[in-house]
Amino acid sequence: MMRRLGVSIYPDHSDVKTDEDYLKRAANYGFSRIFMSMLEVTEGKEVVAEKFTHIIHFAKDLGYEVILDIAPNIFDELGISYDDLAFFHQLGADGIRLDAGFDGNKEATISFNPYNMIIELNMSNDVAYLDNILSYEANRPFLYGCHNFYPQNGTALPFDFFMKCNERYKKQGMRTAAFVNSQFGDIGPWDINDGLPTLEMHRNLPIEVQAKHLFATNMIDDVIIGNAYATDEELAALSKVNRYQIQLAIEFVADANPVEKEIVTTVQHFRRGDITAQVVRSTEVRKRFKAEANPLHDHTQEFQRGDIVIGNDNFGKYKNELQVVLESHSDERKNLVGRVTPDEKILLDFIKPWSKFKFEEK
Repeated sequence: MMRRLGVSIYPDHSDVKTDEDYLKRAANYGFSRIFMSMLEVTEGKEVVAEKFTHIIHFAKDLGYEVILDIAPNIFDELGISYDDLAFFHQLGADGIRLDAGFDGNKEATISFNPYNMIIELNMSNDVAYLDNILSYEANRPFLYGCHNFYPQNGTALPFDFFMKCNERYKKQGMRTAAFVNSQFGDIGPWDINDGLPTLEMHRNLPIEVQAKHLFATNMIDDVIIGNAYATDEELAALSKVNRYQIQLAIEFVADANPVEKEIVTTVQHFRRGDITAQVVRSTEVRKRFKAEANPLHDHTQEFQRGDIVIGNDNFGKYKNELQVVLESHSDERKNLVGRVTPDEKILLDFIKPWSKFKFEEK
């Protein structure tokens, strides 16, 4: 499934011109979906319709898919019914996200709405909610899953629980989404905003590391910035994230030589299928660089998790084999070439047998 980047906007808490500028900038960086909050509307149906129609059509002209976040009270506020999605269709939205669920039959029924609008389900619960909906013969192509975000510090999902929730959706082949947190955005749906991540462990990480982690799980298809507004630097960093394989940011040691840097940065690496617990081995490179000398340097210390080492001239047939250290050890036949940046060490657990991976110099 193709993977996408998205942004969030909050028309009831923001200025329309600022939203438009943000959407244009994000579109220029390849963002293609929008989470648009309708949880706070209080101005009446006509005012709401005018405001949201304008910004949705502006977004659609830029090529975005637009999903509106809806809570049950909004239907009461606007005097409309879940059984008739005409109002949201007329706004121009591609779909609605149900912040709260029903009995399963209701969700299945509205997935057959005449406008082919997407029905996005709240997937931050490890219960048989999706299974129940599908048991009522829902319209599968029009069902998505999307996690919650959590404005209060300390309240977002733990990783293990997050993965259990994901498994329920991915085993059914659903498109999934989760939120990352801008370190500079200060707009969300509520008056508390300690950031808007799905995972608590992401709250204070660089935004690109959060996205790399979500994509590395192979459980999340769409990564959405939860809070507004991300900076241009954050948008650019996300746009450069490799969505389909792990690409580790590393810092070279001072004495890394040109051959070692070429091995690290120019090769499509993959982990051997017959794995070891001590290191990730990229072995094909030693054949390609068999004839290249690799003098000893930085080879006498104990290597630590996240170190990048390459076999030196004393390593015989293993000369110029690249390894990513998983467990501390010493071996003078290996040169320390660089180190995975501290924040990105969380990605190492996702390099599985035969996993493809690359490096980028920080």
